[in-house]
Amino acid sequence: MCRTLTAFPTTCLERAKEFKTRLGIFLHKSELGSDTGSVGKFEWSSKHGKEGNFSEDVLGWKESFDLLLSSKNGVAAFHAFLKTEFSEENLEFWLACEEFKKLRSATKLASRAHKIFDEFIRSEAPKEVNIDHETRELTRTNVQAATATCFDVAQGKTRTLMEKDSYPRFLKSPAYRDLAAQAAAALASPSSCGPVEPSHT
Repeated sequence: MCRTLTAFPTTCLERAKEFKTRLGIFLHKSELGSDTGSVGKFEWSSKHGKEGNFSEDVLGWKESFDLLLSSKNGVAAFHAFLKTEFSEENLEFWLACEEFKKLRSATKLASRAHKIFDEFIRSEAPKEVNIDHETRELTRTNVQAATATCFDVAQGKTRTLMEKDSYPRFLKSPAYRDLAAQAAAALASPSSCGPVEPSHT
């Protein structure tokens, strides 16, 4: 495996540079507000810091919507894509619900439930999600006696909508297809290059 820049073949350096360019498409995206949870830049932890691991993560996103949502990098990339379509509210609502379920205080549950409802569910909400009237009214009733599951029906419907509508478009987008191609190329010749550090410029 290459250890220094001088030891890299020219093609290896070129491919690494192009791979970092593809990553840059998603690296500099805005974070979600504190009310809905944080989905910011990719997390380059020890688990995701190497090209191989990140490449496997990227390629896994097309295997299933569940894999995409279980990957913090995948969620960040998907959110960035949705922002380009001005349709990020469904994902932000889904993420807000995931954070909401972690609350244990009844007082916090009630307060957060009303905040989520006002932001995403009520008619003409700032980030109104696309759900039917029956689900909207059911959720309104549930919020009056908030529990950790009061948004489950609405969350499930927005998830289904994303999986059937936005997710396929994300996989077909030039940004993801180019990134996936680079990831596949990186995995195809793991011995030719060392880890590629992400570009934050």
